[in-house]
Amino acid sequence: MELSHLDEKGNARMVDVSDKDITKRIAIAGGFIYIRPDVLDAIQSGAIPKGDVLAVARVAGIQAAKRTSELVPLCHLLPVEQASVDFKFEKNGIEITAKVVTTGKTGIEMEALTVVSVAALTIYDMCKAADKSMRICGIRLLEKSGGRSGHYVRSEEKRTAKILAACVSEKKGTVKVNVGTIKLIEGYGVEGDAHAAPGKRQVSIISIESHKKLNAKGLDVKPGDFGENLTIEGFMPHELPVCTKLRIGDVELEVTQIGKECHAACAIKKQVGDCPMPREGIFAAVIKGGEVSVGQTVEVV
Repeated sequence: MELSHLDEKGNARMVDVSDKDITKRIAIAGGFIYIRPDVLDAIQSGAIPKGDVLAVARVAGIQAAKRTSELVPLCHLLPVEQASVDFKFEKNGIEITAKVVTTGKTGIEMEALTVVSVAALTIYDMCKAADKSMRICGIRLLEKSGGRSGHYVRSEEKRTAKILAACVSEKKGTVKVNVGTIKLIEGYGVEGDAHAAPGKRQVSIISIESHKKLNAKGLDVKPGDFGENLTIEGFMPHELPVCTKLRIGDVELEVTQIGKECHAACAIKKQVGDCPMPREGIFAAVIKGGEVSVGQTVEVV
């Protein structure tokens, strides 16, 4: 892959755009900041001591658009002709969308991404006294137009998987038993499971492909043997980034951790000789609870 920001010797450079045409260029970017519901209510009601959170975040984002070339070393200095920031309240945070427009010789994507980033950081700064657990996720380019590369719209194809097993165990460090249907409790985990607790590792998930790799070596590995609550088929869950949302019917999960530290002395590793959970498993928090069963679809939101 040829990178335009590197010269023939591999040194960083600012791309020469002097021969490009001047065109109208538009970029739209998005991102999300997770915030506790009580802090969201305080933002909406104007109860945050520092003042109007979104008004300050909006101004900060617009200002950031005009300063992007000072923050990102190889960006060109562009005249920002229009910049806007919009906020949408969700149950567990705020969706941020930025639009930036210029007329010039190179794209303005970095400005739009910087707007979202700085707006999210400003929200964090305004609210950190009330909620230090806020997380900024999913900053991405949604759309751009103008220039040689033409019109781009982000394609977020739905990824789905099927639940093959829904498992629980009464003791930590042991294999789990497929019971067919499990109840997920918001902010807690799987009802009756030894690992259920508030925190980052409420529900564990792994693909059946991880089992198949060991079975191909002559082992007899079944769903639940790696200590997972959900065994799925359709995609490799460890390829999903942290903060990815998952939906199973009305149930909603959020990926909070990829893999974990391996406990060499655990019963799972002793039984099967290896445990791919630290490499290929994920953990998720329950955002909206309910029952999930074998045969249901897991959808990446």
